[in-house]
Amino acid sequence: MRHVETLGTLSIVIPAYNERATIEKIVERVRAVELPGIAKEIIVVDDCSRDGTREVIDALAERYSEVRALHHEVNQGKGAALRTGFANCTGDWVVIQDADLEYDPMEYRALLEPILQGQADVVYGSRFLGSGAHRVVYYWHYMGNRFLTTLSNMFTNINLTDMETCYKMFRREILQQIQIEESRFGFEPEITAKVARLKCRIYEVGISYHGRTYEEGKKIGWRDGVRAIVCILKYNLLR
Repeated sequence: MRHVETLGTLSIVIPAYNERATIEKIVERVRAVELPGIAKEIIVVDDCSRDGTREVIDALAERYSEVRALHHEVNQGKGAALRTGFANCTGDWVVIQDADLEYDPMEYRALLEPILQGQADVVYGSRFLGSGAHRVVYYWHYMGNRFLTTLSNMFTNINLTDMETCYKMFRREILQQIQIEESRFGFEPEITAKVARLKCRIYEVGISYHGRTYEEGKKIGWRDGVRAIVCILKYNLLR
């Protein structure tokens, strides 16, 4: 049998809130990703779901040794769930995975490549680069994303194309230098401002995107966009 060099462990943090319909599917897709030489640690954080998500997560953790289930007893938001997940990671690298099916875990290999090559500390998966499949959904979400990304770039002086993307991968020692304060979707501009301030080597790679509608469970709304503007100003100007 050919020996495969052990390169390290990838921690996948999955925040989940009322995702009973998709949580098992996404965990199975994460488990199915083949990363030669790299072990996977899957940390699922249930943010006080009320639809049976918690029970599904617990069953997955019992079934698979690489899956860990963590729970919030009070709903706090995506940022809070990520904060809990990051604090429990033990891997060399950490990636965020939404609990729905909008993002394809097969993209992990592309995200990891700049880090494994010693070029990057942080890698963002951009929905606006590359030729992968993209579901056509909301025009104003697209425009809002581009506006927030541009506004963030003006303050951080980095040229991201997709600041609001779910797919962000970090060397774990970078996350260990950052205290996450935002408990909801303000996490995205906050973490972007903080990795920029640390002078991290940030790369982007193109990814596919299979967006869902509000009828299918999409949760982000206009209030989160307003909060993102506040966070861009707060974490770039007031720190």
